[in-house]
Amino acid sequence: MQNMQDCGFTRENKWFRYRAAAIIIEEDCVLFAGNEIDNYYYSIGGGVHVGETSEQAVKREVLEETGVEYEIYLRTQLAYYSGHNHGALGYMNADIYNEKHNDEKFKNLIQVCIEENKRTLVVKHHNEKHNGKFPIWVIVEFFSMGMLSYFYADMLSVDQKHIAKALYETSVSCLKSWLRCITELRNRCAHYSRLYYWSFPALPKIPKEMELSGNRELFSQILVLKLLYPDKDEWNNSFLVELNSIVEEYEHDISLKHIGFPQDWYVQLVK
Repeated sequence: MQNMQDCGFTRENKWFRYRAAAIIIEEDCVLFAGNEIDNYYYSIGGGVHVGETSEQAVKREVLEETGVEYEIYLRTQLAYYSGHNHGALGYMNADIYNEKHNDEKFKNLIQVCIEENKRTLVVKHHNEKHNGKFPIWVIVEFFSMGMLSYFYADMLSVDQKHIAKALYETSVSCLKSWLRCITELRNRCAHYSRLYYWSFPALPKIPKEMELSGNRELFSQILVLKLLYPDKDEWNNSFLVELNSIVEEYEHDISLKHIGFPQDWYVQLVK
């Protein structure tokens, strides 16, 4: 697999690169990233690869720099299902959860979500206009990945089974395992923690039909990403290509066995 090249050209010692970027607006603010070397900010994005559309490039770059695509898909689907089956405020009813649900703890976590975002226009609007009542499709936007995992784990068995089957064609136990894994991976990435030669606490449960064995190293966490990723073409033609490029770039500096990568890792990660 060859490294992906950016679209661009050089003319009279001047270089042009075709770049695509996202304008991400939230809470009346625009998201920019800071350059670690030079003192300037730039919009989230990057070079468009040969054979890639600008839309695909934006999605890839936003995912690479923020890690949110799979999370957006999951949170919207959970919100839709809960709202459709239990009502806009049904998530506040203890009866829609299983016997392990700690309703007091859950509602305290909801209040933490609201308090942490009390200055946002969304929270101000619902506090002032709707007596502090937040529909599931509103409050879920403030859920962390860990909170999403907790929310799913406490659902009734019938709801868990439907979501696991409808979204990922898998079992409840597998999806619970994947969400625990992805929560830990996201937290380590968000805090710039070490991934190399690291053993993750959660062991992902891999479906038997895949004939793969999970481990606690980085490879299994990426395998979970593959299972959760909603777009097959984007995974194969963008994420996986970029990952292969990184592996090739640093193949003489790292040992793949220290991140759990088998020799046929690329084949195993193709969707």
